[in-house]
Amino acid sequence: MFVYRHKVHYYETDRMGVTHHSNYIRFMEEARVAYLEAIGAGYSAMEASGIISPVIGVEASYKHTTTFDDEIDIEVFLRSMTTFKLKIGYVMRCGDKVVFEGTSLHCFLNPAGKPVSIADHYPQFREHMK
Repeated sequence: MFVYRHKVHYYETDRMGVTHHSNYIRFMEEARVAYLEAIGAGYSAMEASGIISPVIGVEASYKHTTTFDDEIDIEVFLRSMTTFKLKIGYVMRCGDKVVFEGTSLHCFLNPAGKPVSIADHYPQFREHMK
């Protein structure tokens, strides 16, 4: 299991003093980048092999609020992967409380924006994701 920790910054809160909902999507990206790097499948290596992987969908379920200085532990894990798409799952906790659950869906494209097979263009990626 991979866990990334994010400490909520003051600027990430809104007028009510809670973490603005849009920041959780950013936290997902921070955690995903760290996760892929940790398993040896980072974006730099992927892009060096000629593949980009944009977000094509996000699901978000907000469970509890967080505030300035809270530490959020973000569990990141593979939900599913096909030849052309990748789905990553996230569970965010503040202490023992689940505050957010979500997923991000990604596709694999060449630099011209055309779909490519991850197995054909970057076969090591599949191995890292196991």
